[in-house]
Amino acid sequence: MAQWTSTVGAAQLARQLRTQRRPVAPGARRPPAYRALADGVRLLVLEGRVPVAARLPAERELAPALAVSRTTVAAAYEALRTEGFLESRRGAGSWTAVPAGNPLPSRGLEPLPPESLGSMIDLGCASLPAPEPWLTRAVQGALEELPPYAHTHGDYPAGLPALRQTIAERYTERGIPTMPEQIMVTTGAMGAIDAICHLFAGRGERIAVESPSYANILQLMREAGARLVPVAMEEGLAGWDMNRWRQVLRDAAPRLAYVVADFHNPTGALADEARRRALVEAARAAGTVLVVDETMLELRLDEELQMPRRVCAFDPAGSTVVTVGSVSKAFWAGMRIGWVRAAPDVVRSLVAARAYADMGTPVLEQLAVNWLLRTGGWEEAVEMRRTQARENRDALVAAVRRDLPEWEFEAPRGGLTLWVRTGGLSGSRLAVAGERVGVRVPSGPRFGVDGAFEGYVRLPFTVGGPVADEAVARLAAAAELVASGAGAGADVPRTFVA
Repeated sequence: MAQWTSTVGAAQLARQLRTQRRPVAPGARRPPAYRALADGVRLLVLEGRVPVAARLPAERELAPALAVSRTTVAAAYEALRTEGFLESRRGAGSWTAVPAGNPLPSRGLEPLPPESLGSMIDLGCASLPAPEPWLTRAVQGALEELPPYAHTHGDYPAGLPALRQTIAERYTERGIPTMPEQIMVTTGAMGAIDAICHLFAGRGERIAVESPSYANILQLMREAGARLVPVAMEEGLAGWDMNRWRQVLRDAAPRLAYVVADFHNPTGALADEARRRALVEAARAAGTVLVVDETMLELRLDEELQMPRRVCAFDPAGSTVVTVGSVSKAFWAGMRIGWVRAAPDVVRSLVAARAYADMGTPVLEQLAVNWLLRTGGWEEAVEMRRTQARENRDALVAAVRRDLPEWEFEAPRGGLTLWVRTGGLSGSRLAVAGERVGVRVPSGPRFGVDGAFEGYVRLPFTVGGPVADEAVARLAAAAELVASGAGAGADVPRTFVA
């Protein structure tokens, strides 16, 4: 069986190579044509613009597309094989890879306990403190409503009926008719996606994922035994390349596809309505279940932005689209309440399977979320969250542009994260050097499949004002260490470009 999971055509690869932006040192000699081609493909893989395990065109196909000799392409492919960026097998072709012994980074994403931070500025976790007084009021309201539930067994595998009803009504109010039977309350979005993966994608099944994507979800899927099929996103905030998605869904036939269409984590991209409709249609045609993560949905930071219709609006019955929601990003990460919206039969299957996992979600927290949604406290709390995230975003963007002008990014119009190209420096080494100077930041490969995105870091909007200025000043100091060769500790070069 072939080792590749997607295909890159000759014309597509030639176009990507021609539009590549690669720094050339002053006075540097132009490399041989085969070396330039090999370096170009390597950079595309490291940046995630060509996925790992993507089948490359045959030598005879790529040579005329690039207007070079077949010998040049053959020499480039051989160089890539020698360096570990290409694997080949007779009869199966050649597909992209990353060198063995280059493990996924393990630092910079898990939140540190507050008492252990000391003078460290932690940019590893994209979460903000609770919007008080609404957390306290919600818990107090939940305690007042708790006594009747305390006289029961307390196990509600599908969620409290009152909360399921409230969530269903909110979808209906937004033009997506929904019954409570289409809702299952979960222990956060992670609990929801874990349940979906176990129901639909057994060990060895393929799951198509955006590249880059949310690191914790990628790890959850790996541990479930899934075969991840990365679909490279367009550069900037345009996001989803529908030609690539159609090709992957058709060729790889994944059982599931996972997307974050609303203020994507980590890039902040927002899918427009045309892409949402096309993605649903492509998934339906391929027989793929489309899992849509809406945890960032409420975090629209630019007030004038008109939000597109939700992805599930193009499949209201929930036969193709399974929607995941959560309060953790819009309200507080410590409130571990999420939900699934799907067809009633899918919900019933999820509930039945849940008996062998976590049984149900804590009653008190469900009551607190229901109180927020019913009383209007949710809207006020989320508006507080938007204001704080907007101010933090603006402070962070200004500081990076001032102190690290060679770093590239587009400021997103919502969400909690800034996806930054680090001017050719290794993101893994920056993460190591950052901890030496007092700032914790996750490197790009955490958000890719098999080592892509070495030239990126993710910066969340979790600090603002003078703290944001200090965090970026420390990042600039880390960048100097890496550029000078002093930022040791990661098994990758300090720079990753040719």
